[in-house]
Amino acid sequence: MTYSLVGTAFCGWVCPQNTLSEWANNMTRKWLGKRAEVSLDGTGSKLSQGKNKGVNWLILGSMILAVAMLFALAPMFYFYPPDVIWSFVSFRDDSRLAPSMHWIYTIFVLILWLDIAFIRHFWCRFMCVYRVWQHGFKTRETLHIAYDSRNAEECAHCNFCVSACFVGIDPRQTETYDACINCGECIHACSQIRASRKTGGSLLRFEVGERSDSHEGAADKRRSNVNSIFRRAPWALLLACFGLGLFSWGLWNYQSFHFSVYRADTPQAQAVVDYRISISNKLYRPMDYRVSLIGLPEGSYQLAQRALSFDSAGRQDVRLHIEQLSPGLHPFVVRVSTADGVEENFRVNHFVAGKKR
Repeated sequence: MTYSLVGTAFCGWVCPQNTLSEWANNMTRKWLGKRAEVSLDGTGSKLSQGKNKGVNWLILGSMILAVAMLFALAPMFYFYPPDVIWSFVSFRDDSRLAPSMHWIYTIFVLILWLDIAFIRHFWCRFMCVYRVWQHGFKTRETLHIAYDSRNAEECAHCNFCVSACFVGIDPRQTETYDACINCGECIHACSQIRASRKTGGSLLRFEVGERSDSHEGAADKRRSNVNSIFRRAPWALLLACFGLGLFSWGLWNYQSFHFSVYRADTPQAQAVVDYRISISNKLYRPMDYRVSLIGLPEGSYQLAQRALSFDSAGRQDVRLHIEQLSPGLHPFVVRVSTADGVEENFRVNHFVAGKKR
């Protein structure tokens, strides 16, 4: 419903890539000149002679680097809780941090610095798959830029709106599947230039409804826009209910932990086999787990731990040692349970080589 109604407005108003690109363009114009920006048409930046100084380049590069260092922390929150990230930022020793984390963070910083400094809006215009996916929901009635052609003579030699559009299109001639992201920069630009000339408001505006060159009244236009929304509401509501059902099902069946069992490295010639039980706590709160085995006789195995405690999200391994079993196939089940009654099973087939007696 959202994409069908507002199209690619996410790209123009929420997307972090475009937000950072706009910020980088503004800073570039501030420190290197009003025409010093990364252009989509391939033309070089026109640097201001008064601002083309080494200290300005240094300040601009340092600002982009600082922003890249800040946003490079975001991917780390997928792997570590906030307190570990704070240990990393404050240069405190933390055993939970991987030794290679500084190198990984440096790579993230480098990628983001190159993106903000050079790629900018090229990503949105030529490489973003998400924007292309949103186009699949657009119709002729989706939110778009409408142009009042009754004052076409006034803007025949202006083109200020075209210059303001960073995706490189003419806002006066938008189409259903063009590159417009509904950011509204062209509307603001037209409003500014007409205000300076004292000729009225912007000739461009946002509009929902069938694209038309007719100049129907405001009341008729609003009625047409509302009708276009209600026409798509039934199937959009059905899809929204389906998505809400999937989301609710996911929350209801969400597991607080995950575990797996795999064979540890042991000498091939020996009959003793070790397994490693890897348990991951997915909640950022203390949790207790119990480990048990079903299907193997007592005395034929040794568990390094039967109870595990987590202070926060993380992973722990438990070693399982098996011996004194007769040759053949011995299936068993590893069970991990919580104090809340949630339990998961993992089936293992343990094979002992040799001839049966």
